[in-house]
Amino acid sequence: MRKFLAVVKHEYKKIVLKWTFLIGTLLFPFIAAMFAIVPALIFSIQGEPTRIAIIDGTGKIAPRLKENLSAEKLQEKAKQAGMGSGDLNGSQDEKVKRDTEQFEKSFVFADYDAGNKTVDEIRADLIERIVNGQLDAYLIIPPNFESKDAVFEFKSRKAGDFITTDSLDDALNDAVRSQRLTEAKINESQLKEINQKIRLDTKKIDEKGTEKDSDSAFVAAFVIGLMIYITLAIYGQAIMGAVVEEKETRIAEILFSSARPFELMMGKLAGVGLAGLTQLAIWVSSALILVSVGVSQMSAAGIPLEIPNITPLMIVYFFIFFLLGFFIYASIFALIGSMVTTVQEGGQFSFPPIMVLLIGFYFSFAVIRDPNSSLSFWVSIAPFFAPITMPVRILAETPPFWQIALSILINGLAIAGLVWLASRVYRVGMLMYGKRATIPEVWKWIRQS
Repeated sequence: MRKFLAVVKHEYKKIVLKWTFLIGTLLFPFIAAMFAIVPALIFSIQGEPTRIAIIDGTGKIAPRLKENLSAEKLQEKAKQAGMGSGDLNGSQDEKVKRDTEQFEKSFVFADYDAGNKTVDEIRADLIERIVNGQLDAYLIIPPNFESKDAVFEFKSRKAGDFITTDSLDDALNDAVRSQRLTEAKINESQLKEINQKIRLDTKKIDEKGTEKDSDSAFVAAFVIGLMIYITLAIYGQAIMGAVVEEKETRIAEILFSSARPFELMMGKLAGVGLAGLTQLAIWVSSALILVSVGVSQMSAAGIPLEIPNITPLMIVYFFIFFLLGFFIYASIFALIGSMVTTVQEGGQFSFPPIMVLLIGFYFSFAVIRDPNSSLSFWVSIAPFFAPITMPVRILAETPPFWQIALSILINGLAIAGLVWLASRVYRVGMLMYGKRATIPEVWKWIRQS
């Protein structure tokens, strides 16, 4: 036992005290926060307004288009879109007003006198003005705008600004649609009232009959599954790399003289597993802090967000299934490391377990959609898949305790079998040099008493 603990301590310190571990562990929450905050800041930056000339020989579409791009119309459209999730409160209404007034300034309509010029002459003149910097864009409305074959010509030197382009496209479609309704003598306001979207209040009902926000549960479950997948993949391959390194440098011969192979292998698995658990605990704590801060900031900005109800017991389950997953995949990677002679060979053989791990991550989406289905039950107790799918299922809708216990029992038995298998290969494979072990040789090692 003393030798086992010594190996655990050595492997744990070897990973945790590395500067790469410290930087990676501390930078990950910062990088995650940047991925959430920086894009929002970048998209909030307003560029120079687009100076656009509208050529409308009919005189029917341009006024409607300008009206649709006014702050009042944009506010009305934003409020209608927000009604799907309930009425807007005062702070939300103020935020919508600020955003739409700011977006209205994205367009500056330039006057243009077409006179008796042909379309080709108008186009050439407008392009010259864009090249000279007098304009940024132009829109030519065809005389037959009612026809389905009509082509609206929009040219801009800011064609990459998809937000502005999409907004112009929506406003133009609304303008043409309104004019078509007017010419067909259809009451536009009455039709708009008929086409008003319904208010659908979507909530998830848990096993206790309590309402929960389905979107936040989906995001949280996805993040949990992704976090476990990444951590298992990283530390599983770290085990394989450590085993191959000891084999290449022939340190294993010295280690085997002072401790039994099984003690060395289990000490390595336990030490690296504790390091992974340490890193995961820091990430989970950081995520909880970032989410709480983000929710408070969003609430202050008038955007109410709901976070899923994560109990301390759920966090305990989360770490239990992480450890189950780690020992399952670490045993496989240790077995692979014992068979190969170089890290490059190990990388080729590590592809199948990584693919199985990825399939388990994909199964988590099916679990999120219906946590009580037969598929969710089987993949949440099956070895190789359960370490990812069961935590996701617990967060989406906690299953009966007997199912969680059954999953832990089955995966515990799988770990026992894999550790036994890996230890028999490890004790012989670590002393073989020069060539990769073949399947018959590995089978022979396993059968040896």
